[in-house]
Amino acid sequence: MPVSRRGFLGRVAAGAAVAGTTAGGLAAPEQAEAAQRAVALRGMTTDREWQRFLAGQDLIWKRMPRTWYEGPFLGNGLLGSLVYQEPGENALRFTVHHSEVQDHRPQFGSDWGVARLPVGNLLLHPVGTITGVELRQDLWNAEVRGTVTTDRGTLELRALVHNDRTTLVATVEASAGEAGYRWEFRPSPAVSPRIVREDPPSGLTPNPAPVTRTEDGLGSTVQQLAAGGQTATVYTERGRGRDRTYYLCVAHSFPGTDAEGRARTTVRKAAALPVSSLLRTHRDWWHRFYRKSFISIPDAMLQSFYWIQLHKLACATREHAPVMATTGPWVEPTPWPAVWWNLNVQLEYWPVHGSNHLELDAIPRTLAENTDILINGLKPAYRADSAGVRRSTDAQCDDNGSVAVPGVGDAEVGNLPWALHNVWLTYRHTMDRGLLRDVLYPLLRRTTNYYLHFLYEGEDGRLHLPRTFSPEYGSAPDCNYDLALLRWSCRTLLETVGLLGEDDALAPTWQEVLDKLVDYPVDENGFMVGAGVPFAKSHRHYSHMLSVYPLYLVNWDQPEHRDLITRSLEHWIGFEGALRGYSFTGAASISAQMGRGDDALTYLRELVARFIQPNTMYYEAGPVIETPLSGAQSVHDMLCQSWGGTIRFFPAVPARWPDVTLHDFRTQGAFLVSGVREGGRTRWVRLRSLAGEPCRVRHSIKGRVTVAGVGGPAPAWRDLGDGVIELDLDRDEEAVVYPAGTRPDFRIAPVPVTEPAEAWGLPPLPETGTVARVDLTGTFDNDAITTEMYFGDGDFDGTGRTYPMAQLPQAGQVEDEGITFSFTNGSEGGDNNVIAAGQKIAVPRGSYAGLHVLGSGDTGDVTVPAVVTYADGSTARLDIRLTAWLSTPKYGESEAVRTSQIHTRGGPLGTKAAIFHQRVALDAERELSEVTLAAPTGTARAHIFALSLEKSLG
Repeated sequence: MPVSRRGFLGRVAAGAAVAGTTAGGLAAPEQAEAAQRAVALRGMTTDREWQRFLAGQDLIWKRMPRTWYEGPFLGNGLLGSLVYQEPGENALRFTVHHSEVQDHRPQFGSDWGVARLPVGNLLLHPVGTITGVELRQDLWNAEVRGTVTTDRGTLELRALVHNDRTTLVATVEASAGEAGYRWEFRPSPAVSPRIVREDPPSGLTPNPAPVTRTEDGLGSTVQQLAAGGQTATVYTERGRGRDRTYYLCVAHSFPGTDAEGRARTTVRKAAALPVSSLLRTHRDWWHRFYRKSFISIPDAMLQSFYWIQLHKLACATREHAPVMATTGPWVEPTPWPAVWWNLNVQLEYWPVHGSNHLELDAIPRTLAENTDILINGLKPAYRADSAGVRRSTDAQCDDNGSVAVPGVGDAEVGNLPWALHNVWLTYRHTMDRGLLRDVLYPLLRRTTNYYLHFLYEGEDGRLHLPRTFSPEYGSAPDCNYDLALLRWSCRTLLETVGLLGEDDALAPTWQEVLDKLVDYPVDENGFMVGAGVPFAKSHRHYSHMLSVYPLYLVNWDQPEHRDLITRSLEHWIGFEGALRGYSFTGAASISAQMGRGDDALTYLRELVARFIQPNTMYYEAGPVIETPLSGAQSVHDMLCQSWGGTIRFFPAVPARWPDVTLHDFRTQGAFLVSGVREGGRTRWVRLRSLAGEPCRVRHSIKGRVTVAGVGGPAPAWRDLGDGVIELDLDRDEEAVVYPAGTRPDFRIAPVPVTEPAEAWGLPPLPETGTVARVDLTGTFDNDAITTEMYFGDGDFDGTGRTYPMAQLPQAGQVEDEGITFSFTNGSEGGDNNVIAAGQKIAVPRGSYAGLHVLGSGDTGDVTVPAVVTYADGSTARLDIRLTAWLSTPKYGESEAVRTSQIHTRGGPLGTKAAIFHQRVALDAERELSEVTLAAPTGTARAHIFALSLEKSLG
């Protein structure tokens, strides 16, 4: 990029000239004296400082992760791996996925024809039975390390996906009893993960079975594809005795068949190097990555969450890698095996800007390289001058069919202009004219033309749109989603041709659209979906409010719109039932625009409490990566905003965050900015111009300020009032702003943690001193939960009715009356409860005063004749009485979970349902070892979702 990347940390500016003035007057004497002193930033300059800080953000596992949303993750934008127990086996699974691996039959659509395909799993088989694990995801070094303990010894493990060589490197040092451990690669069928929801379409020929062979000390599994091309996985082990290293590489080629040769070369070269050399080059990249920006807040949970998202982002994408699929590079059973353009892509990449990680931004290259596909994504009549992207595609924007025509069906037209808004943001954060000229301008011109084909003048003299589709709510004329994007597109095109000096014949048309386009449809509740279509049901997407965020066309700096924004936000987020994780990140960012930091924090904590999993992953029927990444963007929006030509320091810092450090945060206009708050007051801010753009700053400093130069004279500046100043900064010039009469400590350092939190990952069980949770996952045999997107996979009561996923706990646990239960509400099609039928459940041995049950009857009330077995061999019968799910408690239970609706095969039904919490007493004088869940008499079945044991206090 044509901007300087010179570092700032440690630079000293001696004898900085004064430029401090007050509202157009001359510099005050005390300002002049202060500005003459040296200005230097210090801190966070050494590996030791960074390692110490990031170690405090690491994920830690004290027990075995059992599924993808519990375990460590690795990646380099291409090769990805998730680590958890092989289901039903005594082995540790390393999933093997690659972001280029897909099918190539677009005639069968994105769900099947160009879907991401699984590759396989690498299993670590110990000699003995696994009795425990301790794992750490080391962010600083981008590796997973730890100990697997068995009844025969230990395995000391270190694993990483090498940044440069796209190779999984796993080193194991075994104790004597575990010297015979082994690795096994198991290929997965090359079939779309969508199979979790439905059968393949008719006519889709299955891909052939993979072929495995060994040659020259290298194992290889080659998956030929029915459409041509291949995926190859090559692996080998090096070393002798108890200390050995395993190497695995995946390559994909289409239509050629050179993937195996490339993978073999990669593995051979990696295995020929000392492991220490691989570690050094891998770590060098990651250490440089982290140093590009720094954020510290006093909330330990959200601070760690933020840094884990940056790490996840760099695991999942790179500028040269495929644009992220909705699952990221990892492939698990999911209905979403492709790239989604009606929100997912946009949210996935927002954090790259403020965090100063443009090297991760794959959107501009993806759109530029696939322009022909975007043109052909429309019906032939519109291809001469227009372009569009379908809702879901592969990473090359390809799919079958075409973007629908407005006024006909559900025409989701706005996805390409919204993706181009991301390109505009990248331009604004770099001021790279080449990006503006070569990518944004030609494509935005085409996608705007598509709207122009359908605009019509109404009797009111205004320009209107026929029915288009508002993701994911429904269709409406004058749809707010499209009105906002059309307005933004025309404004941006006019600005772009001015910047490029282009004389575009369509410029008068764009201006006419801005002058005559109909107003956004609103009612007493705020923004409607469109004309005649109010926002009248719970819905996760804020597509109807796009003009507020992220486009900022209707914004908080416009007093006349503040009431509209407030009403719209409260009405949308107040509809419970279908809200999902990104609903709360959107609400947090809109609240941040409003300057309501406490509200933004409330929404972020709601996101974590309700949706985020132990490893910070998130699911909606399957893995969905954009939501946690958009949570990182919400943190950005709370700490620094730069829309509308003004850089806003600390615009929405919650009262609970009195101390904040921000460093080398990238803003629009291509500035790197830093700032420190202590005790709720901004102590100083610093700005470095990378492109010489106009610099207007809301500095958040109380009272008069001093402006000092860094490495040169202070810039000229003007006080515009209301806490805003304007500075004249040329390219590569820097300035600091601080309260007049003070001499701040220009130090970049982590702030003190005032809200401590347990590390992300999995703590040991039991997590409390009084409750032990029982692991039921191995006995689950019923799926009682479905999503609002698909009602066809679960069956709670034998008629296809189920609980709605969105209204059930999704963060892995539920608490009721002081008792914490594990709660599984995960991937679509997965089992999440056990139907009592004689299952013997092993429990953590100990003395317990009570058995707590989370469950319900299906077609009627039930009594489970459970039998408990004590360590001395004695038994006792316990009757567990549970009310039917559609009733109110009859047996003294509490309602641990209550939903406002249930799902039927035909859709949602407004009938309340519950999952009940029942307690039965145990003999606290004896040690419990097992619980048997016998079937109740009668036709009604008992569904047990979780068991917890209340410890004896004696």
